[in-house]
Amino acid sequence: MIQILLVDDHTVLRDGIRSILALESDIQVVGEAISGDEVLKKVEEFQPDCILMDINLPGKNGIEVTSLVKSQYPNCRVLVLTMFEDEEYLMEALRAGADGYLLKDTSSEQVLAAIRMVSQGNSVINPSMTKKLVTYHHQELNGNILTEREKEVLFELVKGLSNKEISEALFISDKNVKIHINNIFRKLNVKSRTQAIIYAVRNQLVPFS
Repeated sequence: MIQILLVDDHTVLRDGIRSILALESDIQVVGEAISGDEVLKKVEEFQPDCILMDINLPGKNGIEVTSLVKSQYPNCRVLVLTMFEDEEYLMEALRAGADGYLLKDTSSEQVLAAIRMVSQGNSVINPSMTKKLVTYHHQELNGNILTEREKEVLFELVKGLSNKEISEALFISDKNVKIHINNIFRKLNVKSRTQAIIYAVRNQLVPFS
């Protein structure tokens, strides 16, 4: 029997999921939580095998709670069920230790299959999010193949320096600065200095003091 803790602040949604799970002979809802602050207490009380976790919760959000649950109860599986389609939420959830990530428009059959899969130690990601995950990792790979000089130039870009100022700071020619910036744009798949700066900050490609 797979014991489930439902975590969502919407009563209608919890009622709907509970009704669906009640029809399954191998799944049992043992508890519910409506806020992030409740989750650890409920996990301690009910010792669930798996948590169906929303992200947008009162108090601590679902990603913060997932990290706490995984640090204290590593054997408890966490399946995120959310409306957020942004790849940043997906990556944050996975970094926090989530074992699966589904969107709330997922069919009941897919939710049931995902619960069983994560409970067996597998990972599940909503099909529509898979492409975003691949794209994100591709971008991270691009960030990792910047040369040391390109990283230095990118750092100066983040500081707001012009090409001439970068040239003077790094003791290289203006022409080389332009070449490095073009290479950075190509490798990071961006089209402007602003996009490059935002990408560098988000992905921590350069050191910050």
